[in-house]
Amino acid sequence: MAPPTTADAPVDEEKLDELVGMAVNELGAAYYAPLIVIGDKLGLYEALADGGPFLPVELAERTDTVEPYVNEWLAAGAAGGYVTYDPETGRYSLTPEQAALLADEDSPAFLVGGYQGLIGYQKTLSKIEADFRTGDGVGWNEQDEDVCHGTERFYRPGYETNLVGEWIPALDGIETRLRDGARVADVGCGHGASTIVMAEAYPDSEFVAIDYHDHSVEVARERAEEAGVADRIRFEVATAKEYHGTDYDLVMMFDAYHDMGDPVGVASYVRETLAGDGAWMVVEPFANDRIEDNLNPVGRAFYCASTMACVPNSLDQGGDPVLGAQGGEARLREVITEGGFSRLRRATETPFNLVLEAKP
Repeated sequence: MAPPTTADAPVDEEKLDELVGMAVNELGAAYYAPLIVIGDKLGLYEALADGGPFLPVELAERTDTVEPYVNEWLAAGAAGGYVTYDPETGRYSLTPEQAALLADEDSPAFLVGGYQGLIGYQKTLSKIEADFRTGDGVGWNEQDEDVCHGTERFYRPGYETNLVGEWIPALDGIETRLRDGARVADVGCGHGASTIVMAEAYPDSEFVAIDYHDHSVEVARERAEEAGVADRIRFEVATAKEYHGTDYDLVMMFDAYHDMGDPVGVASYVRETLAGDGAWMVVEPFANDRIEDNLNPVGRAFYCASTMACVPNSLDQGGDPVLGAQGGEARLREVITEGGFSRLRRATETPFNLVLEAKP
C-alpha cells in the first residue's frame, strides 16, 4: 500500500508519530487547564501545600469536596507532573516547586491566573470566531470577569517582584523623584496591582489610577483600601486619550499599550500630559522583533492570549494599527516616536516583559 500523502508529498511516518505524540500531550494539558482553575477555586492546591500528603478521601474531607471527583483530579495532576503521587502509600502531595507554581499567590512563579484568564476567554469563543470574518472586536469591558481577575493574578507577582526593585531603578532619575514626591499616572491600571505596589513603595508621591473599565476601577479602589494606600491614589474612569492631569513626572502603562486601538494617538496624548522632563514607562510582554525569534513557549502563550484578548480589544477601538502582544521593540519604537517622543530606550527586561523608557 502506498503511504498516505498530503498535498502530493509523502508523509514521514516517524515525524507524524512524533507530531501525534506532541498533540496528545497537549490535549491532556488543555483538558487539565480547567482542572487547575477548579483546584484553585476549591482550595485543593492550598490544602495540599499546607497539610499533605493526603489520600484522596482525606483531601476531600479537608476541603469539603467529594472523593470520586478529588480522586480523578489528583490522578490527572500527577499524570501531568503538577502533583506528586507516592505509589507505596497512595498519597498525594505538592513539592515546594509545585506549590510555588500553583498554591502561593506571592510566588514569582505563580501561574494560576493565566489559566483563570484562559477559561474566561472561552466564554467569548463564538464571538471571536465570528469576528475572524467580520473584523469586529471584543473590548476588555466585554470579557468575562475571569479574564480580568486572571490577568491581574498572572501579572501581579511579576510587578511585586520587579517593579520597585529593578524596573524603577532602571529609569533615568525617576526613583529619586518618586522618593521626594512625584506625580504619577498609571494608565490602564486594571485592578490596580501596579499602582498599589508603587503607592506602598513611594508614600510621598501622588498617584492617579486610570482605566476605561468602570468595574475594574471599582475593584482597584477596593484593593487600595485593603492595602491601606487609598489616600495616596486617585481613581479615574477614562481612556488613555482622555484622562485628566498634566505635568506628570511619570506615566506608566503595564501590559496594556499594545491593546489600544490608536497607539500613535495614545503616545501623542501621553506626551502632552508629561512634564517637560518626565518619562513614560511602557511595560510590554517580552517579544523579539522577528516572528521566528518568538516561536518559543513564552511567545506562544502571548500569541494565543493576543488572539483571544489583545487583538480583539484593539479592533474594538478601531485598530489603527493593531500591535498585538508580540509587537517587539522596533514596532513599539515606530509608533511611540510617531506619537511625538524623540527618545526611547530599553531600560531593562525579564523573560516575560520589556521595560521601555520614552522621553519627549
